[in-house]
Amino acid sequence: MDLTKIIGFGVAGNFAGHLEQAGEASDFMDVEVKEETQPKAIFPFYVPSKDAGFLSEFPLSSNTVSAPETDGNVQIEPEVAIYCKIQYDGTRVVGLEPLKFGAYNDCSIRRPNANKISEKKNWGASSKGLSANLLDIDTFAEGGILDQYRIACFMKRDGEYHAYGADSAVVEYSYFHTKLLDWIVDCMNNQPNSGPMDCIPDQLKLADYPEYTLISVGATRYTEFGETHFLQKGDQAVVVVYDGTAYQPESIVAVLESGEYSSSNMSVLIQDVK
Repeated sequence: MDLTKIIGFGVAGNFAGHLEQAGEASDFMDVEVKEETQPKAIFPFYVPSKDAGFLSEFPLSSNTVSAPETDGNVQIEPEVAIYCKIQYDGTRVVGLEPLKFGAYNDCSIRRPNANKISEKKNWGASSKGLSANLLDIDTFAEGGILDQYRIACFMKRDGEYHAYGADSAVVEYSYFHTKLLDWIVDCMNNQPNSGPMDCIPDQLKLADYPEYTLISVGATRYTEFGETHFLQKGDQAVVVVYDGTAYQPESIVAVLESGEYSSSNMSVLIQDVK
């Protein structure tokens, strides 16, 4: 799996309350949606093309977050990422086949004057996080193994874990399963360059229609601590995607500290902020 050859997308507004907490709800006031729970847009965070500007820089790391040189508060965004094969009919996307999933940090700079979502997402190498341990997807339909998973997030500062994201079931996403995939496919074919959105067909063309994509499907809500604290050098950003039938939310910190967890039912991402 050569992740430098994938195209990377994120989903904005797929978890109730997150955009408001992140101060980004107003960015999407003019984006039309068909129903209240619909996500707002998808955005590129990595496009494997020398012509893609800042998006051409490979941003994923499984162990480091590089603090940006420019000013701006940086927050962890805990998510599930799915690794998919893209199915085309010519240059048109006709389907996505999810193959693997894992813990993801859609680390973001809070830039209130950014023109595009993507401008907050990739500031160079190690500006994003993906667990080195991705788990197999049996089916992305309702009833699949992913339905029993949960997302937890912590900031570790001065040796102490602080709950940063609200421990949440993966099925709490507003759009999930086939409904999410169908909506993403539509965005891949039709999302225009408008307001905070990038033209997705143009990004796919720039990347010469890659075979695979990594899609982060949306950030969960913050705890009060997460909403009001930003990453500093020396912190650790921690995102855990775990089987909720095997582990309890209140035990996750102890499990992390012991190191006694199974790579078959827990995807862990720990990044040192440098």
